[in-house]
Amino acid sequence: MQVRVLPFGVLKDWLGAFAFVVELPEGATVADLLLCLIRRLPELPLRGIAVSVNAEYATAGQELLEGDEVGLLPPVSGGCADMERHVALTSEPIRPEVLIAAARRDEDGALVVFDGVARNHSNGRQTLYLDYEAFPELAIKQMEALVDEAIRRFGIRDAWIVHRLGRVEIGETSVLIVAASEHRAQAFDACRWLIDTLKKTVPIWKKETFADGAVWATGEPFPAALAATPPEAEHDS
Repeated sequence: MQVRVLPFGVLKDWLGAFAFVVELPEGATVADLLLCLIRRLPELPLRGIAVSVNAEYATAGQELLEGDEVGLLPPVSGGCADMERHVALTSEPIRPEVLIAAARRDEDGALVVFDGVARNHSNGRQTLYLDYEAFPELAIKQMEALVDEAIRRFGIRDAWIVHRLGRVEIGETSVLIVAASEHRAQAFDACRWLIDTLKKTVPIWKKETFADGAVWATGEPFPAALAATPPEAEHDS
């Protein structure tokens, strides 16, 4: 059978920027696919990655079927946005003041905002600009799930997440999170949890271009519940 493989982030540097087809025996699993790729490229960095099958997170033991679309998702680094949608990916500059104003309600005692801004340096190197890419279908699903979970977990009235894709210049907003609540404590806790969890679970990757080169930002391995391979997995060649 044949499955279609979509590499993302740094894995594009190893496997190419475009989808490709892999031939597997009937009954093959996600783990079998990863082993097949490792046999082709023994140094392929698959530690701590997650895998999606047809835009849903999958376990290593999930059986693959003819025509499945498999996304290879390395640890994450990371239309027009408006507050009518609770989550959005946008290639247009984010205007925090507009989105914050749209989120206000008279019943709220607090709006807590995280405005992630592209800075001009990283680890002692001059940063020229950033580029973000995502697996859009899966990213939107995960972001929506995070908003729903934040409302349940912290008792806030509502929350919004907007993330840039494509080129982000120094000083521009790359991600904006707004948490609205009757009380400030819940809003602070929810906002912090949203950005911390987004950076671990939502398939968005950041490439940093410096004055002396470019590199994909190193992310944290996916949580164990999502990872198809453990962070320190060893592969047989």
